[in-house]
Amino acid sequence: LNKPEWYLTQVLMWIGNHAKFLDEKIQPILDKAGSSVNAVLEFSRGLVMLILEKLAADIPCLLYDDTLFCHLVDEVLLFERELYSVHGYLSSFPSCMHILSEESCFQRWLTVEKKFALQKMDTMLSSEAAWISQYKDITDVDEMKVPDCAETFMTLLLVITDRYKNLPTASRKLQFLGLQKELVDDFRIRLTQVMKEETRASLGFRYCAILNAVNYIATVLADWADNV
Repeated sequence: LNKPEWYLTQVLMWIGNHAKFLDEKIQPILDKAGSSVNAVLEFSRGLVMLILEKLAADIPCLLYDDTLFCHLVDEVLLFERELYSVHGYLSSFPSCMHILSEESCFQRWLTVEKKFALQKMDTMLSSEAAWISQYKDITDVDEMKVPDCAETFMTLLLVITDRYKNLPTASRKLQFLGLQKELVDDFRIRLTQVMKEETRASLGFRYCAILNAVNYIATVLADWADNV
């Protein structure tokens, strides 16, 4: 259960190792018979169906182990990325995202995603470098003087988007968007709490860093507004 990468990588190797044979030996036979079947894609689809069976059997066994469950999700997302980008798998075919979208599994995914995101936020805001810009010494890069915590937070949101963007239904994507909105609100509350501690020094370093963080986040969210 703790090594899903073993069978996921094995399937990718099988697809890669058989592609040339299927293209050169099997595809001409199908073409000659007037079939519209793509040999490599059908081979890939058959192997993916085995993975779906394996996932359906494994997931109930690790649903409440956060570490194992997160590892499985991470490995499945990496597998899907390579399956589509390297092997040309079709989005209309069955995929692992359908398994991850099933109710019990999906709700667990949302829960652990939120848990680890909040832990990451705790870490970034308690860091000594939280209010310092990474690029403070490079003027042309750092016009907005973005503190490290704000940049790390937006990267966190971007990574979450990247993880859920290939979900098969809009309703599931919207649930992840709801999680991101919760995280933005949580970050806003945390910034407000820090700001209240700094009101006596409103021209102080940290107070200005908070304003820069808010400006940066608002600007990036406005840029993302065009992303359906």
